[in-house]
Amino acid sequence: MARGKFITLEGGEGAGKSTQAKMLAEFLRKQGHEVILTREVGGSPAAEEIRKLWLSQDEGYWDPLAELFLIFAARREHLTRTVWPALKRGAWVVSDRFVDSSYAYQGNTKKGPGPDIVKKLYQQIAGKFEPDLTLLLDLPVTVSMDRVKSRGGWNDRYQLKAAPFHRALRKTYLALAKKNARRIKVIDASQNAEGVAKAIAATVTKQFKLKK
Repeated sequence: MARGKFITLEGGEGAGKSTQAKMLAEFLRKQGHEVILTREVGGSPAAEEIRKLWLSQDEGYWDPLAELFLIFAARREHLTRTVWPALKRGAWVVSDRFVDSSYAYQGNTKKGPGPDIVKKLYQQIAGKFEPDLTLLLDLPVTVSMDRVKSRGGWNDRYQLKAAPFHRALRKTYLALAKKNARRIKVIDASQNAEGVAKAIAATVTKQFKLKK
């Protein structure tokens, strides 16, 4: 049986990743694929337990490097228990966030471990494995912050951060997309959900030569 495909969705707060991951999974199922919808931090029983531990304390409780170790412990569990077994049996896996989030969040702060540590840790737990496609849902910071506010957000450690953090986050994501243009495709997430889903479907169809 042919190996499945691994598709990840990335982007800042309010970009609609969770919604679009669900819509993409449904699109792929209609194409006849078995689809596993998952997320990070989390995606397996042990990884979800680590997620609870990670989120149980306010920001600043964890030493930045210790926090990164927690996230990568969860990521290893996610890969070994969920992602790799599914791909091996031919299923397609759609994940709301993956390692690019570590580069953008933990690797992008002045007090954080930095991108080199993120890269080394990833190589230790995953080797040369990478997503077959990453969809970066991009939108202006003012739009993302308005969206979070409108849905009663700002209860998350990252959503609570001021605009400069979110601008730096977006800049990092776009730099990652430029550096990894073959894998990362930028999607205009300022459209409504249906428009974004249509753009994603077109990108995935082209990337994997799916039936229209």
